[in-house]
Amino acid sequence: MLYTIFYGLTIGAILYFISIGLSLTFGTMRVINFAHTITYTIGVYILITLFIFLKWPFLLGAIMAILAIIPIGYVIERFIIRRLYGESLDYTFIATFAVALIGVDAIKWIWGPRPYPLSDPIARYLTFWDLSLPIYRLIIVTIAILLFFALNLFFKKTIVGKIVVAALEDKEGVRCLGVNVDKYFSIVFILGTALAALGGVLYAPISSIHPYMGLGILLLCFAVVIVGGMGNIKGTFFSAFALGMVMALTARYWPQGAETMVFITMAIVLIFRPIDI
Repeated sequence: MLYTIFYGLTIGAILYFISIGLSLTFGTMRVINFAHTITYTIGVYILITLFIFLKWPFLLGAIMAILAIIPIGYVIERFIIRRLYGESLDYTFIATFAVALIGVDAIKWIWGPRPYPLSDPIARYLTFWDLSLPIYRLIIVTIAILLFFALNLFFKKTIVGKIVVAALEDKEGVRCLGVNVDKYFSIVFILGTALAALGGVLYAPISSIHPYMGLGILLLCFAVVIVGGMGNIKGTFFSAFALGMVMALTARYWPQGAETMVFITMAIVLIFRPIDI
């Protein structure tokens, strides 16, 4: 059972890395960003190129992969997302989903359609009592917790963070104060893109790597955002870990229904707390 809980915490941490960007993007911009999936996936493939083909150290390759995603996120926001502010959710869904499909084809063209193996870069275990826990997974969970506190400080203590939080509550009110809200939205979008890449490079050694890898986890992350609350920073954190535990516990007794149970949980939440979009 302790292994199951540990697995759930790991999955919850990865879901948090990816979901927080989606939550902030929808909370501020009202954009359903399916392009999030492609920045997640491209970050993984850049890591593969640096780590497997060029033999860079894993940590350096991961950092460079995250940094390389930032300009890609900027281009997507500047030339696609920014044109959709205030438009119907249908337009944002279609446009960002098109970006995701184009990105998948680009990945297959550059790296090929076959999956790539990537092993645990640390391959060491922390042993106590009769338990042997992978240190790499412990690091993932620790990074997620540290990121949660860092983002809370960012949104409470910095000017950018305070403006974003205010825009989550009343975007038009902030705009009436003479603040260029779109500029801060760009910062939020790029931050979310970098965090998606972070989730990708951390999850890559313990998952299957293929061009469509982002689509499945993106749906899970949308469930996290809905359960946690659109734009709710703390809610997204607790929702990610809660649904990660739901997946782990379900997989222990019903492996085929692990992801299904996440969406059942989401449906139950929507029954009692419908979202207003």
